[in-house]
Amino acid sequence: MNTLSRRSFLAAGAALASGGLCPPLTQAADEAAKFKLGTVTYNVPQNWDLPTLLKVCKQTGIAAVECRTTHKHGVERTLTADQRKDVKKQFADAGVVFWGCGSVCEFQSTDAAVVKKNVEDCKEFVKLVHDIGGTGVKVRPNGMPKGADEQKIFEQIGKALQECGKAGADAGIEICVEVHGAITQIPKNMKTIMEVCGHKSVGVTWNSNPTDVENKSVAANFALLKPWIRSVHINDLTNDAAGKYPYRELFKLLRGIGYDRYTMCEVGKSYDVAEGAEFFKGYKKLWDELVKG
Repeated sequence: MNTLSRRSFLAAGAALASGGLCPPLTQAADEAAKFKLGTVTYNVPQNWDLPTLLKVCKQTGIAAVECRTTHKHGVERTLTADQRKDVKKQFADAGVVFWGCGSVCEFQSTDAAVVKKNVEDCKEFVKLVHDIGGTGVKVRPNGMPKGADEQKIFEQIGKALQECGKAGADAGIEICVEVHGAITQIPKNMKTIMEVCGHKSVGVTWNSNPTDVENKSVAANFALLKPWIRSVHINDLTNDAAGKYPYRELFKLLRGIGYDRYTMCEVGKSYDVAEGAEFFKGYKKLWDELVKG
């Protein structure tokens, strides 16, 4: 991640445009992408205040933002009613979509009190996202407790998500479960969790993990989670040309299901404002090329 730069994205984009990389996948009958590029605040703009974040997003073609908790934007559960109204207005005035909040609520602990606390925290994020006019709250499993029975933990997570889903449904907010954490990020295991949950307001955030890839393709694992995909995180797009992650294929699969939301840039390096703006410009250029198929 730390080697990512605008130059690398521009070079990759130019190679794609000239046909210098892998040949594109055949696009199904004129399927145009309905989704747009957004960003989470983890980590490129994690140190930018909200006005700066929105200004740069507007300038660089970033359509939506998922505000990860603890970052400088300050979109947190502690905001007063007036502050929430102000945040909503700032997004509207900037012409950038407030997608929702990236919480760190997780439900795999063997301590029932810890799980309950995370459920209650999630409910507070639901209220925050509702007040600002967003769509979803991102939650996650974060691996497996040492020595725990995996199937029991999958069931525990699924049942906790049911409660979160009920709160979300009451507020018109979705719960987006990030495909995250050792063992829990394996798509077949996330499928089990989602089947246990079974709540209409709970879906998944596809997370572009190395474990998605089998035989240089994500198609099989995409098929496992396809019914629940509500949001998408993407990271280093140069991984497509490097043969590490088939983003061109992922975007084709998203086109195929009519996905019409956002693919959110989630890159592990933070930048100052000037560097970050240049990074986003290069990232958007390569994203545009890959989305074409």
